[in-house]
Amino acid sequence: MNKILIILLTSILLMSCGEEKPEKTSEIIKEKIITQFGYTLNNFTVKKDTVKSGDSFGSILENNNLFYPQIYNIVQKAKKVFDVRKINIGKPYTILFSKDSLKTPKVFIYQPNLIDYVVVSLTDSLWAEKKSKAVELLEFEAEGVITSSLSETMEEKKLSPLLSNELSEIYAWTIDFFRLEKGDNFKIIYSAKFVDDSIYVGLNRIHSAYFEHRGKPFYAIEFETDSKRGLFEYFDENGKNLRRAFLRAPVQFSRISSRYNLKRKIAYYGRIRPHFGTDFAAPRGTPIRATASGTVVKSSYTRGNGNYVKIKHNGTYSTQYLHMDKRGVKVGQFVKQGDYIGTVGMTGNTSGPHVCYRFWKNGKQVDPLRQKLPEAKPISKELKKRYLTYMLPVKNQLDSIESVTFVKNSTTKFH
Repeated sequence: MNKILIILLTSILLMSCGEEKPEKTSEIIKEKIITQFGYTLNNFTVKKDTVKSGDSFGSILENNNLFYPQIYNIVQKAKKVFDVRKINIGKPYTILFSKDSLKTPKVFIYQPNLIDYVVVSLTDSLWAEKKSKAVELLEFEAEGVITSSLSETMEEKKLSPLLSNELSEIYAWTIDFFRLEKGDNFKIIYSAKFVDDSIYVGLNRIHSAYFEHRGKPFYAIEFETDSKRGLFEYFDENGKNLRRAFLRAPVQFSRISSRYNLKRKIAYYGRIRPHFGTDFAAPRGTPIRATASGTVVKSSYTRGNGNYVKIKHNGTYSTQYLHMDKRGVKVGQFVKQGDYIGTVGMTGNTSGPHVCYRFWKNGKQVDPLRQKLPEAKPISKELKKRYLTYMLPVKNQLDSIESVTFVKNSTTKFH
């Protein structure tokens, strides 16, 4: 009996020893640190909202536990940095409150756009400051085949329409984008701007391109020619500058609404009158730029021309810009190619906003789009040698682009 009892006790003891009791573990979940606008948001009670109809800077503060005369002092400080009267409907703002039962408002942050923001301190030490988010540049590759127009191809590929304007600027004197043919194709390497890791805020620029037009290849590769001024220009595979001494158009993102035509019937006059200019239609207020470097010889107003500017570039060439809303230069002022000289308007004899661009060669008005204009200053031998070395891997990258819209960061929907 004793032996049986000993065996039973031993069995129970062995079974109890064999059972592994789970150890109690304490898992510590760390709070994710969130930083934005230079603040650690975890340290505050955060309120995010947008400006609504009827809101003002003062009323927003009043609705968030601030009262007069404190609001008055904050407004006086803030308006030195930004116009508090011009907070726009739909724009986001953030208020940071103390993380206690009082929920005292500490900071007001207003975002007029995706990059810039204004920080206003609401504490005893009042201050306001304009800041900008860090912008990251990401590189992309894209390609396309023209079926009807460049803009429609860009749309089909979900590419930014600004890329069409960039390409037309780069190839302004090489390819006539109004006469593209079905089957023409392109490849581009470009960069786009992002904030907060993934928010697209706009196109940066095209860095290199390949365009096949009527079976002929045209390369355009960006290269820094002046590091002091940060000047970049585009060259072909042989080191020839694609730029000309004159820009093709005095306004960006425009269209030709009327060409130089000596037999054109002008609607305003109701009869045939020679049209000595090329009309570039653009919204009122669009900046007008000098198509080449030169000296302003006229900046005036007449009944027919409206506000206009005339620039003498050298002993051979002069240009004139009519129907401006505002003139931005004075007689005797020297301007460089691309400099601002005024804005598009509809002053003088005109039926819509545009700039009438007139071009003189040896004292005679001619069609600038039919002139064989001088090329830009050629690249130096030393710089050309550096360029050709730089160009080879870029050209190889362009050549290797296949029928894939995005090679890098392809999950982004629109660039």
